[in-house]
Amino acid sequence: MKCFSRYLPYIFRPPSAILSASCHAEADIISTVEFNHTGELLATGDKGGRVVIFQREQESKNQPHRRGEYNVYSTFQSHEPEFDYLKSLEIEEKINKIRWLPQQNAAYFLLSTNDKTVKLWKVSERDKRPEGYNLKDEDGRLRDPSMITVLRVPVLRPMDLMVEATPRRVFANAHTYHINSISVNSDYETYMSADDLRINLWNFEITNQSFNIVDIKPANMEELTEVITAAEFHPHHCNTFVYSSSKGTIRLCDMRTAALCDRHAKFFEEPEDPSNRSFFSEIISSISDVKFSHSGRYIMTRDYLTVKVWDLNMENRPIETYQVHDYLRSKLCSLYENDCIFDKFECVWNGSDSVIMTGSYNNFFRMFDRNTKRDVTLEASRESSKPRAILKPRKVCVGGKRRKDEISVDSLDFSKKILHTAWHPSENIIAVAATNNLYIFQDKVN
Repeated sequence: MKCFSRYLPYIFRPPSAILSASCHAEADIISTVEFNHTGELLATGDKGGRVVIFQREQESKNQPHRRGEYNVYSTFQSHEPEFDYLKSLEIEEKINKIRWLPQQNAAYFLLSTNDKTVKLWKVSERDKRPEGYNLKDEDGRLRDPSMITVLRVPVLRPMDLMVEATPRRVFANAHTYHINSISVNSDYETYMSADDLRINLWNFEITNQSFNIVDIKPANMEELTEVITAAEFHPHHCNTFVYSSSKGTIRLCDMRTAALCDRHAKFFEEPEDPSNRSFFSEIISSISDVKFSHSGRYIMTRDYLTVKVWDLNMENRPIETYQVHDYLRSKLCSLYENDCIFDKFECVWNGSDSVIMTGSYNNFFRMFDRNTKRDVTLEASRESSKPRAILKPRKVCVGGKRRKDEISVDSLDFSKKILHTAWHPSENIIAVAATNNLYIFQDKVN
């Protein structure tokens, strides 16, 4: 576990907070974090509908020990607030999820979604501009064709590097309920979007229609017992996907069996321990995130108090269960009253599937080493995050005597929460969103 306590932090303020002192902190709250497939880029989305992309600097020859840091590469407004006049409903601009597509050429592509609309963005660089048009003058005004006596060959001249983000596709009007997940298929031709009751399959080239592959909406809404909370495609098999529910169950579906996957191929559920039964059992068993391992062999789920790892070949119980903040069991009543019990924490694998990470309160985040079974609690805070500082593990004490370096469970700050995290696909670099700050920690070199 040594490497985790040696993480080096550096911290980013959101660009809008730098630009304007009177900005609304609410709009700056980060709502999703995602590395691209190489880890060279890191995208964040926020409640104000903005996407900020960070790019990793190349390693310098003068300072080889300083691995490339992440600097702002591009910022653009992805979604705007809208109003549904038919339902008299405001549609927030908040970015719910970002998913990168693998890079095929010099440009980058990513999907971003708010509650209703998915957009495909192209992010590209321009460092040359064409000059010497025949039909336009240098200011771009059209010239009189009768005045053109000489034909010129346009040339490309160098210019300052510009990074442009352009929307290439807009996938709208397919969801009645709020979109909670998007997932790019391994065929890279299709992706799915999931809301509370339905999952739709899209082709990247077709924006005006999608195929409904899961529909759990009952004929009578009073009979509704569960909702879809998250969905993801298998990393290698384009026909397989999973979705989780508010009842704490996971369904694995195979699109080869039927056009509508209303019958699952596998059903993962852990029988409830009657001794732990309480008024809050149903709420805390709701799964807030589901992720396939990179190998495709396992799935990881996060509920309110635990992270579980399931083997695809064993449906009756998880093979690993990790307690994230079991000390909150005695606090469920007050967490219910302040609505924190409904917080949706995400979870991520490291590149080799050997370590998992998820967030907690008080700006704590947890890491669990699957091989050694050791775990650590780290804190993302300005006080402990001076650049090049080394993170110290934190401990929470539940009662009795408190040691000097421990924090009492009664003094935890529930307004500071780590909901969104991301792990570099191949290196020990993690990104942690703490309200409106982005922390990037990297394993100390030597």
